[in-house]
Parts: sequence; structure tokens; C-alpha cells
Amino acid sequence: MDGFEYIKDNYNRLLEDIASCEERVGRRVTLLPVTKSGSDEELVALCRLGVEAIGENRPQELRRRGELLKELGISVELHEIGNLQKNKVRQIIDTVSLIHSLDSIELAREIQKRADLADRDIPVLVEINSAREEGKSGILPEEAERLVEALYEFPRLKLSGLMTMGPVCHDSEDIRPYFTLARKLFEEFGQKYGYFGDGILSMGMSDSYKVAIEEGSTLVRVGSMLFRKV
Repeated sequence: MDGFEYIKDNYNRLLEDIASCEERVGRRVTLLPVTKSGSDEELVALCRLGVEAIGENRPQELRRRGELLKELGISVELHEIGNLQKNKVRQIIDTVSLIHSLDSIELAREIQKRADLADRDIPVLVEINSAREEGKSGILPEEAERLVEALYEFPRLKLSGLMTMGPVCHDSEDIRPYFTLARKLFEEFGQKYGYFGDGILSMGMSDSYKVAIEEGSTLVRVGSMLFRKV
């Protein structure tokens, strides 16, 4: 860890913070480190602290970094968290552990096709555009159930829960209503359709994870604060 003590300090501080939140809400919360803002060397230093999974926005980087870690004997789950284009699915289908950003039947069809070729089942989260922002990825809240129902047509896809980003807000309190909406949909779909595994509600990032946990998040995606040199 020579030269990377700040990563260890940031990581431990974040784990302690999340543990305090867990105690308040009475629920376990998973930390998913998002590594796009860290260098390869910082990524390796972070993973050597015992990280079990990492999230990347870009499929090509997820694949490359997965291969890098594997060469070093480091085993972690790989999560695709960014907007996923259909022509990029093939880059990650062999190694991805969870896709957070399923937002269309067309994308589901492509994942099914590639998963069949790879002979793999792929856990997925349906991404909700909870703020209804134009130009942003995610399906509109009122259209989400149609997509959830359609997943029965794609047996390789295992619905594991929901994800939302929410809008950029200067005050983390302003994002709360969007997290509340996603939680309500998560609970509704869980009761009606069920989830593969325990069910994951992926929401909350570096500037909003505390509010997200209060509103029901079971997984927070935190990146930039892990690599800050304080």
C-alpha cells in the first residue's frame, strides 16, 4: 500500500459510515466501489483491501480491468453500471456479474442472444429514470412494469432488482423523492414478480448515499470519494 494509504483511509472511513447508516435503518447495505476515477494502480490497491466487486461505466474498461486483475490473481465481481449500448454487450457477456442498466426490451433481447452464445445466465437490474430526465438512460417509472413483465420472455436474464441515478442536486435532500419513488417500485415489483436472490435496490453515489440508504437502498455505488487525496 506504499503511496496509497489515502485509499485505505477513504475505504475504511466509508465502511464505517455505511455501518452507522446500517445501524440506523436496521438493514445491510453493500458498497460497490466505482473505479472509473481511479488509475489502474489505485484500482489494484483498492482491490487488495478485500473489495469483492467493482463497478465500471464503460464496457471496454470493465473488460480490460477485469483481465488486469485476473492476471494479478485478484478475483472480484464485475458490475456494468453505465448506459449499455447493444453493440457493447458482447464485450462483457463472458465476465459480467451484474448489469445495473437494463432499460429496454431491445437491450434485453441482445443480452439474451449473447448470453445464450456464452451459455450463461446474467443477473440484471432494471434502470428507472426516476426524475424523467430527457436524454438520460433508464426507463420511465410508468413504463417500468411493462419491461419487468417482458423479462419472462428472456430466460437467460435474471431480474435481481432495480437501479436509479436520480438528478444532480446541490442538496442531497433534493434527491430524496426520486429515491422514494424507486423504492416504492422495487417493493411493488418484488411482491408481484419476485427477484432472483434477495433483491437489490441500487441507488446512491458519493454525494447521496446516506439519503439513499435512508430511503431503502441495499447497494450504493461510490467512486470519487474513494480516490480523493485528503
